[in-house]
Amino acid sequence: MALLVDILGYIGMVLLLLAFGLISMNKVTANHASYQWMNLIGSICLMVNTYYYGALPSALLNLVWLFIALVYLIKIYKRVQSSKDPQS
Repeated sequence: MALLVDILGYIGMVLLLLAFGLISMNKVTANHASYQWMNLIGSICLMVNTYYYGALPSALLNLVWLFIALVYLIKIYKRVQSSKDPQS
């Protein structure tokens, strides 16, 4: 089980660093779903890892990070749907 949790931790780390790097290099913006998905999935992976190892402050941080990404993914989805709506 520890190996799986470690792998999830590394995946989460890579995704969050990739998201940060892409936004820092102006390759994506916060309005891109890909950026928010990287944050969401990365934070889930790191939340599992940090919770498993008892690092509760880090697990809570990643829970908040996950919530922020989820809120913005919903906003992005609603914006895309409203732009497709012929009555808008």
